[in-house]
Amino acid sequence: MLDQYVLNEKDYIISLRRYFHKHPEESLCEFKTAEKIEEELDKLNISHRRVGKTGVLGIIKGKKDSHKVIALRADIDGLKVRDLKEVDYKSENEGFMHACGHDGHTASLLGAAKILKSKEELFGGEIRLLFQQAEEIGHGARIFINEGCLKDVDKILGFHVSSDIPVGKVAVSYGASFASCDYFKIRVKGKSAHVSRPHLSVDALYIASQIVVNIQSIVSRQTDPINSVLVGIGTLKAGTIYNAVAEDAVLEGTTRAFSKESRDKTNNEILRISKGIGDVYGAEIEVEFKDYASPLINDKSVTDDVKSVVENVVGNSNIITDYPKALGADDFAEYLLKVPGTYLRIGTRNEDNKSTCMPHHNGQFDIDEEALLIGTNIEVEFAINSLK
Repeated sequence: MLDQYVLNEKDYIISLRRYFHKHPEESLCEFKTAEKIEEELDKLNISHRRVGKTGVLGIIKGKKDSHKVIALRADIDGLKVRDLKEVDYKSENEGFMHACGHDGHTASLLGAAKILKSKEELFGGEIRLLFQQAEEIGHGARIFINEGCLKDVDKILGFHVSSDIPVGKVAVSYGASFASCDYFKIRVKGKSAHVSRPHLSVDALYIASQIVVNIQSIVSRQTDPINSVLVGIGTLKAGTIYNAVAEDAVLEGTTRAFSKESRDKTNNEILRISKGIGDVYGAEIEVEFKDYASPLINDKSVTDDVKSVVENVVGNSNIITDYPKALGADDFAEYLLKVPGTYLRIGTRNEDNKSTCMPHHNGQFDIDEEALLIGTNIEVEFAINSLK
């Protein structure tokens, strides 16, 4: 059951969410979003500083004697997706919208900040509010880590709204929850010739096609079927004209895995197979990887603590403990490599509002804003319980 102190801030939280929804900004360009966050923190007399150019770290210090430090994280970036809804808070930044719910995360954390600031006498230690940029491109968490924002932190909590979970329910997950996300680019350098004389060429398009086919064996023949791994190729570009053998080809794709071991093995196999096929056909192969996010693995002890908090807020019957792992990624995982913590999913689906039932990253995406109060309540209770 929601606490009265959260219900008292309902209008504040929802108004902030609608402000952010009307003014979305894409990753690493969240300048006005950061300014609004800082404006609200100033009103609340909460100290803060910029992290990178567009992230914000707020700090609340309790009045009791304690050296414990906990962190609460909200991602703040929007997406390059056109807002197709007809609502009062429709995006005013044409071609961009909060199609994943980060506006709600930001509003919930500001609501929690307001409440926690008013309750400083109940706890000691320090609460760090991480308003993190660039989650959608897997950059923001590392900026916060590199600037020392997790130094001495004992626990961290994050959550994500979910349109596939009914409003009022919360998914609490143990262990691996999200997969890693790596980007790869494979460049094939061959030799061009007229298509009528293929023996004089090194066909980059043909070689690239062989790479596409063969790296699928990583999942189907080189991975334990019980251990979920994904290799996906999104683009293959080659050639300049229909009657010339392609001299160059470029493939781009992604790998996903739920453990460091599976992640490393999958990426190493892409490198080995690509180089091997290039050697067979006489092509030069370059393979480039970009590390976007590690596997997100929740800490058992912190998850136990948070589950008790969630039970107090929504009741045991509204806790989902068997929510399936997702091959999507979230760079909150980088924090969990440094600090024990957990990551919740909070339901925002309301069958009476079709936009709240839309998948994330869809132009019709919306949320049932009652869910934001649940997020705020959990953040507040987790912080106070951890720092009593």
